[in-house]
Amino acid sequence: MPQQTQHKYKIGQEVSFSPAKLSMPSSSRSYKIVRRLPREGGEFMYRIKSAAELFERVARESEIARLSSAASTGGA
Repeated sequence: MPQQTQHKYKIGQEVSFSPAKLSMPSSSRSYKIVRRLPREGGEFMYRIKSAAELFERVARESEIARLSSAASTGGA
């Protein structure tokens, strides 16, 4: 399978985050992409930030997903 050549998510985009089991649990499911990072272990990395946390996290592309429009606006 060929490697993806570009990041899937854009800076400022809202995403959901499901961390790996060994990482620190998240206090929120809604995060914003703060910065795109280079590949690590063949996978693109991102710096993400939640309004509910005072710090930024680093996430693998496989740990984040697009938020549905209803979830990002708080609607049903």
